[in-house]
Amino acid sequence: MGETPKRQVRARYDEETVTVYQAFRPEIAEPAAAAGRFPAAFDTGRTTWVKPSFRWLLHRSDWARAGGQERVLGVVIRREGFDAALAAAVLSSYRRGVHASKAQWQRELRRGAARVQWDPERDLHLRPLDHRSLQLGLGGELVRRYVGEWLVRIEDLTPLVRELHATRDAGLLPPERPYPVAPGTAVRLGMP
Repeated sequence: MGETPKRQVRARYDEETVTVYQAFRPEIAEPAAAAGRFPAAFDTGRTTWVKPSFRWLLHRSDWARAGGQERVLGVVIRREGFDAALAAAVLSSYRRGVHASKAQWQRELRRGAARVQWDPERDLHLRPLDHRSLQLGLGGELVRRYVGEWLVRIEDLTPLVRELHATRDAGLLPPERPYPVAPGTAVRLGMP
């Protein structure tokens, strides 16, 4: 097996769905997990950040201990929606070689309904690794589609997070593998 590319989308997915992870306060997470859909308290007017990397979410939520991130959800969505969001995404920061100019990037960012950030992937001790993990920020109509037409089910993974925190047993991690990103989208997102 070769070295992991610097920027690569890794996710848990099958033919029809992909799982993304988010951490919420209990007032959002508990009704979402119970009903299988986000409650009215979920603000669709704000950008919502989803992470296909479970380990990055562990880092971001500090093992579901950070304020407002005490519950971790696995949100299973349709791949067609995830692919559409990636296709609509703009890098959250300017990158020479990806954008023709800083002005062009700024125009795309203003118009874009989704943003991508590449942050260091984490090991099970939450130490940064050499390769990056994708964060996908959904805004506007994409948030409404995410919680509506793309949503398949919601899983409460908080007990798994607690067990992983206690054991650091890599065998408990949700299986993630390289996710196929359309070539044009990969170029726009600064992937190799």
